[in-house]
Amino acid sequence: MRIKTVTYTGLVALLFPAFASSQTPATSAEELSALRQQIEILQQRLTELERAQSQQETILANTDDTPRAQNDISVDEEPNEPVVTFGGAIRTNYSYTSYDDDSKNRGGDFDFDIFRINMDASIDDVFLSGEIRFFDYMTAIKYAYAGYNIDENWQMLVGITPVPFGNRPYNSQNWFFSTNYYLGLEDDFDLGLLFRRQLKDSWQLDVGFFKNDELGGVDGYVDNRADRYSYDVVGFRSQDEGIYADPANPVGEYNTFLGRVAYQFDLYDINSTIGASVLNGGIHGVEDREGDYYAWAVHAEAKWQNWLLQFQHTEYQYDVGDATQMAVGAYSFFDTIAAQAKSTTLNLAYTVSVDWGPVSSLQFYNNYGLVYDKSDDSRNTLMNVTGMAMAAGGLYTYFDLVTARNQPFAGGSAVGDSGETEQRFNINIGYYF
Repeated sequence: MRIKTVTYTGLVALLFPAFASSQTPATSAEELSALRQQIEILQQRLTELERAQSQQETILANTDDTPRAQNDISVDEEPNEPVVTFGGAIRTNYSYTSYDDDSKNRGGDFDFDIFRINMDASIDDVFLSGEIRFFDYMTAIKYAYAGYNIDENWQMLVGITPVPFGNRPYNSQNWFFSTNYYLGLEDDFDLGLLFRRQLKDSWQLDVGFFKNDELGGVDGYVDNRADRYSYDVVGFRSQDEGIYADPANPVGEYNTFLGRVAYQFDLYDINSTIGASVLNGGIHGVEDREGDYYAWAVHAEAKWQNWLLQFQHTEYQYDVGDATQMAVGAYSFFDTIAAQAKSTTLNLAYTVSVDWGPVSSLQFYNNYGLVYDKSDDSRNTLMNVTGMAMAAGGLYTYFDLVTARNQPFAGGSAVGDSGETEQRFNINIGYYF
């Protein structure tokens, strides 16, 4: 409203002397006529400025720097000014575990987690989005893509884009995600092309083609193929390899096709979503094709008042010769998963708004995941996380109690053969800006 305020003030300042003089006996008809002309000119200028201000406020109101909401941007005949925003987060982490005696003797460990920077830009129907993360031990790009709003329903992304598979945006509420994340099937990002459609009758559709993983595939020019945010297959294991070893037989995903469909509906005041996801692609070695892989899932989500219920069943298979184990990489270290397995997850969460000083929201949750029927005959992977997430201004904190068996980041590996159940109490504190 600054334009209007300045205009009215200027109008009064210009008219007051003329008005004062018009009240004197010496005022002539010519002066009154000139005064009326000045008023008409100023009123015309005021109308033009108000129209310009109204157009500017409309553009700002319809512009959302979040790429998922770019369909709301209006397109004028004249191009809009680009909108660029930056954000990020700084996070620290405390953990106390049952499987690390040294850490237990110290009363747990408090460490730096990450510093990250986010960038979003948009102009008309074109937008960009990216995130880079800095750890003590590596730097990783989570995503970096350009997008275009084809029309009010269709959206296209190209670059390091999301791989929408299963419940989205996450199949979990806790800081550790679900067991699917460590299989490369939750919050994954790869290099490719993605088309997204949100229909008005509540149908969602994602169709994508991913040339390779975010580090360029098996022959990507990187120092360490494990320096990445999301899990991907980077090799297949021989019988004499260690489960954490640098893979002796490097491979990479390539030419992967993905489809995800979901339908959202309301039933008895319950907002529900049911859907299915499938992906299929090739596995390539340094010189030749080594095999292929696929994964599929059925998933459902129900929201009622403050409650959220999620379910997902997933199956995957890597068909690479007679290999029963695959090497995966992320967070600057290698691990191993079974070449074929099933996964089932079940999550329940409750969110409540509060007014406790800076604390505005609490979410309580229990996330359960089980990976079973593994091709390498290793024992099941189990992870149950009971926790609470707290929002307080720019601070977002997770309090998680993890009970797990043969689970990465909880004293085991996805192909571990331990019968012991381990615990990890974890607090992750993040400031988001």
